Amino acid sequence: MHHEHRKKLLTLFKDEKESILFLKGGTVSHRYDTDFEYPFRQESNILYLTGAEEPDMSAVIHTGTGEFTLVIPRRSAQYAVWMGVVRPAEQYRELYGPDHVIYDDELPDWLKKLGPDTVHCLPGAGEDIRQFGLTPETGHLKDALAWCRVLKTDEEIAFLKTAAAAANQAHLEVMQAVYPGAFEYEMKAVFDYHTIRHGQIHAPYSGIFASGPGSAILHHTGKHRRLGDGELFLVDAGSEYHGYASDITRTYPVNGRFTPLQADIYDIVLDAQTSALNMIRPGNKMEDVHLAAARAIVTGLRDTGLVKGGTDELMEKNVFALFFPHGLGHFLGLDTHDVGGYPKGTEKIDRPGLRFLRARRIFEAGMVLTIEPGLYFIPALLEPALGDKTVSGYLNEKRLPELFDFGGIRIEDNVIVREDGYENLTTVPKIRQEIELVMG
Repeated sequence: MHHEHRKKLLTLFKDEKESILFLKGGTVSHRYDTDFEYPFRQESNILYLTGAEEPDMSAVIHTGTGEFTLVIPRRSAQYAVWMGVVRPAEQYRELYGPDHVIYDDELPDWLKKLGPDTVHCLPGAGEDIRQFGLTPETGHLKDALAWCRVLKTDEEIAFLKTAAAAANQAHLEVMQAVYPGAFEYEMKAVFDYHTIRHGQIHAPYSGIFASGPGSAILHHTGKHRRLGDGELFLVDAGSEYHGYASDITRTYPVNGRFTPLQADIYDIVLDAQTSALNMIRPGNKMEDVHLAAARAIVTGLRDTGLVKGGTDELMEKNVFALFFPHGLGHFLGLDTHDVGGYPKGTEKIDRPGLRFLRARRIFEAGMVLTIEPGLYFIPALLEPALGDKTVSGYLNEKRLPELFDFGGIRIEDNVIVREDGYENLTTVPKIRQEIELVMG
């Protein structure tokens, strides 16, 4: 798989016969000035090109010959005492299939002898190249890698499906385990248990386990609140398999039964997601799909009496952005918010609700992305709007303040763009009746 990734990347450098691509791998991080090590996770681009999951490695790829050189650290016997077996160079050749293996202390002389015309590297590695006495070119490799990583191969999709399967099960287990009086961190523990027991040690992101008003905080980090009877619980969490991420969100009542208001708001979000999913096919644009979801949200809010006016006017006045302030979704792959959302030269849309789109692309078969509309009652957005004469006339000034503690609802699925539409990797129940049955 990684050999094919390198071949794909080299097609973008076919006119350069004596240049090299230099990629620096990740290193172990410590907590401040202690010897406490954070779990190591390889830098995504070098993982994409080599599959090497160990720290302190680099890769050099020759643009003319395609030869791949793996640069490994020279470990001491003391390293073996504390950290484990020190592999010989030949074993790295067997593991990752490089054409050459050299030690990191050999790299400066090796590069000088090679004498490349150009050294393409990512911006963060520029200083390393300068220390070797060479001039880095940092303007092309990042975009080239993003272009390569956007369209997933069958092997990559298999990894993404494995990550999704573990997260699907973990979400279902949390849905069945939640109860009034539990702490948010207890539910995170349930989720983590069911991903780790599948061997998926790394989390692709810290996860959101937000109850009550916290469910309206888009990147909620606290996990110490006790879940209240009658509140909503929003769980945004995923897992990672060989670096490939899943990212799923479900929102449901802590006590297992939606109130009439919760049911109305939930169905608005589900309708928005359904509208978006029905537009996932090659040729459509992310911003158009986002606006279709936003339209469903303001229409639903109008039908419940929380906003006033015609749908076209509500869209024109950007009223949707007061309730749906984030982007519809993002690419998914070796990073949760995967690369390639904004190709070179693509500008962000300067419009409320669309400024935070993480991708402006025309869909192509092989893209993998999240679809995650949300509807939130955020005082920081609604209070100023209620006092703004340009939009307050569209808002129910009596009912909305009563919902400042409601929180929010988000529903997020992971999908593959296929030639004839899409394939949904997410199986966690999202129909209200199914959720209540599972929680019953």
